[in-house]
Parts: sequence; structure tokens; C-alpha cells
Amino acid sequence: MKRCLFLLGVISIALIARGAAQQVRALDEIVLSDPCILADQKTQMYYMTGTGGKLWKSKDLKYWEGPFNIAKTDSTSWMGPNPMIWAAELHKYQGKYYYFGTFTNENIIIDTVKGREIPRRASHILVSDTADGPYVPMKDKTYLPANKPTLDGTFWVDKNGKPYMIYCYEWLQNWQGTMEKIELKSDLSGSVGEGELMFKASDSPWSEEYNEEGKLVPSKVTDGPYLFTTETGRLGMIWTSWIHDVYTQGVAYSESGTLEGPWIHGKEPITPPNFGHGMLFKTLDGKLLMSVHSHRSENGRYIRVPHLFEVDLSGDTIKVGKQYKP
Repeated sequence: MKRCLFLLGVISIALIARGAAQQVRALDEIVLSDPCILADQKTQMYYMTGTGGKLWKSKDLKYWEGPFNIAKTDSTSWMGPNPMIWAAELHKYQGKYYYFGTFTNENIIIDTVKGREIPRRASHILVSDTADGPYVPMKDKTYLPANKPTLDGTFWVDKNGKPYMIYCYEWLQNWQGTMEKIELKSDLSGSVGEGELMFKASDSPWSEEYNEEGKLVPSKVTDGPYLFTTETGRLGMIWTSWIHDVYTQGVAYSESGTLEGPWIHGKEPITPPNFGHGMLFKTLDGKLLMSVHSHRSENGRYIRVPHLFEVDLSGDTIKVGKQYKP
């Protein structure tokens, strides 16, 4: 009897300890960069992830339970035993759930440019049978070239029916960030061929920064791509860069209606200053929203917090409305 009571006590303590790691928080109380929300009709739940690779769950978009560990990487791969995870996204495709993330192994240096070491960093894909994971590796161990730093991979199926990863070639290496695409295998288990240029950061008419000589020039940063089609069938991409020191999001549209472009950039940003790295999703009852993050300083810390905006795609362009408060 004493042994049974002891075992029950151990189990109870373990369950309490496990539960203690989970919290319930309002959306604006969560510290999270690059928030991506999947509205899963199958479970009638919302799943949110982003930089850090954790998962939050919600039934109403207002209160979120988490964070949960869901990314299971291969410690024998180039990622190493404990990679950094940035800008994770969840996508449902052909009955499975896919985790697009950026993984960094700081123990592998691929280049040194202007005195700065560049670690091995790349967009990669994991898979799961359920929205809440766990997400595990597939066949391809590289997806993208080992000698290029890439990040912020997202997913799109083009008009030719082929799946693609769209990603950023990071400015740290070439000092001119680009947006690129690469075809994926039909089950997303690997890539096909090589990446192709879509546009450069400097193509944008609104993003700008001061260079090392203090001269105002086009920004070199590409960040956070996410694709959509308007109700008129126009293909667009929201993406983020900087206006001086302010994180800012704009849009580009494909003249051909496919990933081939050419991509024509909107003249002005589409969200207020200090909001960026957006993605679009429909709520479980069909309302179109955009999730983004903003920056703020708090008690000496530089933090990022997720927000929601209403979105209208009924015309030929994306229109971002007021902030949405669940």
C-alpha cells in the first residue's frame, strides 16, 4: 500500500511538473517573433508557431496554451544536436502537416564576409500526421545549398500544380538580400533542381537604409515572404524589410500570375510602421486575418509580440484593415 501511494505521489509530481511548463496567456502577452497561425478544421483549433520553434494552441484566438516542443530534428544531420529555430510555419498539404523552419548550427561556419562569420543556416521542412506534431525529418537532409545562408522558407503550389519553397537568401553573404524559389518533390520530402531568383531587396521602392558611408540607399534585407491570391486571381507576396531603423511590410505582385513573375512592387508599405513578417489565414468561421509581430523595449529587453489585422482580398490588391482583437 505504501509503495502504491509512493508511486502515485511520484506520478502526481511528474504531472504537475509537466503542466507547470505550460501556460495560458492572451495573445498580446506572448513573446514571439514571426507568428504563423494554422486554423485546423479537423480539430477546430488554432496552432501558432514562429521563431523558437515552440507551439501554442487556442480555441478562440484570444487565449493560448503553451509553449509545447514539437520540432524533432536529427542530431546527426548538419543541424547538430541543438539548432536555433527561426520563423517556423505550419502548412497542411495532401493530408499531412508540414513544418517549414529556418535552422541554424552556430558550430559550422560557412563563410566570413566583412569580418563577420556566417554560420550554417537554411530553410528546411519537417512532417507530421497531426497539427500539434511532433514534426520529424524527411528524406532530404539539405533542401538548399550548404554554402548559402537562407531563411524564412514558406510554401506555395503554383498554377503548374508543382509545390515550391519560397525563401530569402540572407544579405549577410552577398550584401544584397534576394527572394528565391525552389521546386519541391510532390510529397515535399526534398527539393528539385536549384533555387531561382525572384527579386532583390533593392527592387523595392519603399525600403531604404543608410549605408556605411551614411548615404541613403535601398535596403539590403529580404524577410518573411508569404504568398496569396486575391479574389480576382492576382498572385501577390507580402514581405518585410526596413525603412531606416523601422521594421516595415510591403507587397509585390506577379504580372504573369505565377512564381515566374516579373514581380512588381507596391509603392508604399501595407501595414503601419513597426509591424512585419506577416502571414494570412482564415479563422474557423471564415474571416481573413493577418498575423504579424511588432517590436518594443521592455525592462531593458528588446521583445517581439504577435498581433492580428483584418485583411480584404476582394479586389485586385491586398488591403490591410484595423487591428483585430479576439
